[in-house]
Amino acid sequence: MDIPQRRAAVLGSPIAHSLSPVLHNAAYRALGLAGWEYGRFEVDEAALPGFLAGLDPELWAGLSLTMPLKRAVVPLLDEVSATALAVDAVNTVVLEPDGRRTGDNTDVPGLIAALRERAVTTVPAAAVLGAGATASSALAALAQVCTGKVTVYVRSPERAREMLALGARLGLAVRTAPWEQGAEALAGPLTISTTPVGATDAFAEGLTAAPGVLFDVLYHPWPTALAAACTQRGATVLGGLDLLVHQALLQCERFTRITPGPLAAMRAAGEQALAAG
Repeated sequence: MDIPQRRAAVLGSPIAHSLSPVLHNAAYRALGLAGWEYGRFEVDEAALPGFLAGLDPELWAGLSLTMPLKRAVVPLLDEVSATALAVDAVNTVVLEPDGRRTGDNTDVPGLIAALRERAVTTVPAAAVLGAGATASSALAALAQVCTGKVTVYVRSPERAREMLALGARLGLAVRTAPWEQGAEALAGPLTISTTPVGATDAFAEGLTAAPGVLFDVLYHPWPTALAAACTQRGATVLGGLDLLVHQALLQCERFTRITPGPLAAMRAAGEQALAAG
């Protein structure tokens, strides 16, 4: 059995569903990095400090983090990027050869890159459905894409306050609206849906106006009811795989220090994995 020369992995809980190993290992093959290996580990907040402490920086290149670790990791790092600090979420840890741990957030530039790939570079207004960690990344991306106001549709006053405060830190004009009015968001130029499976199904059923661009961050099952309804009405629709591939590409470039990374190979591997179920 070959012993890996360099390792990386995705951590989280639950983690069995993650497509990250498929994408990163496809990248290593495309780049000819035969000694590289990317895995997945079930790690919760309590286990995270011990897991990090046990990593050999001469072997480990980096980590991808999913829930519930994106905020829990921050105090365990030596350096955190301005982007990650702004949204209070780290999804990428680079393990430097000297043992230092640096944190970043590739969801934000990944969102921007995925939109740019579909020729969406600026919009006069936008909407965000949901107010969790991914919504925070969406707002940070919109701070660079949206020239006008962003409406965030939320379920609770607490979430509304959090989104307004984040908008103020980002210099972004944000207003909040009740979740029940979310269907109206689809008539705008860009809507980013950051909610769990099934949360926006009712909006799909009530969709009457011609939709703008929809970026639904889910990738399984795909298409979501909302994505299908918008596609039927001729909208430009992006899915969770678009975000996943672009943010994973940025992680791969940071881990391997090879730029540009193999976007096409990573996307093809993700599509194949999803098609296989």
